[in-house]
Amino acid sequence: MALIHSFESSGNKLFRYRGQIPVALFAMAIPVIYFTDYTYISKDFALALIIASVLITLLGFIIRAYAIGTTPKGTSGRNRTEQVAESLNVSGIYSIVRHPLYLGNYLMWAGILVFTFNIYFIIIASLLFWLYYERIMFAEERFLEKKFGNEYLDWSKKVPAFLPAFGKFKKATVPFSFKTILRREYSGVVATALSFAFIDLLRIYFITGRFEWNRLSVYVLGATIIIALILRTLKHNDLLNEEGRS
Repeated sequence: MALIHSFESSGNKLFRYRGQIPVALFAMAIPVIYFTDYTYISKDFALALIIASVLITLLGFIIRAYAIGTTPKGTSGRNRTEQVAESLNVSGIYSIVRHPLYLGNYLMWAGILVFTFNIYFIIIASLLFWLYYERIMFAEERFLEKKFGNEYLDWSKKVPAFLPAFGKFKKATVPFSFKTILRREYSGVVATALSFAFIDLLRIYFITGRFEWNRLSVYVLGATIIIALILRTLKHNDLLNEEGRS
């Protein structure tokens, strides 16, 4: 098998299992938190890292929200289990970066990585993220190139894959839909809140030898779960559906 076909095949396989990344990060985080020496981190620096981690994660969520909230039905970037695209989306955030959802994913997880207070984990996990998603992005771009030909090639030559070129921005062809965000993103928010709570509780346990449930991270997780259950109910009762949106 030619290398280009091997990359494409492996990318499609990794695409289907990309939802398992959080599980892998949870498993990796346990020894990282255990062996991290927190005695050398001052309270002020720890607070700065916490604020930075939350802001980075919020930035990732905002990028994802804008990409999803301004994307019409049937365009690239809306698929879950296989490569699907009825039309090529080149406006809005897709006019400045080809893979905004993966950029958003990375920033969301980068914030969680910062929350571990371990620079080595941040670097290693970032490299693993890139190696994993590089294959997925390659497979997606091969699919789009085959389907849209020169239309895709002309767009891809002008728009960077991962680092946005803000000067190229073109207004989205569809208005932003907050309802779409509520329908599609609540599970990701819960997963993010769970990640922060997991790291916070585990760190306290390794430092003190006991779990302390009276933590802000636990309260935030509880609130997001309640909101997610409400949104899930609304979704399954077709109260968040919109015509022309995935």
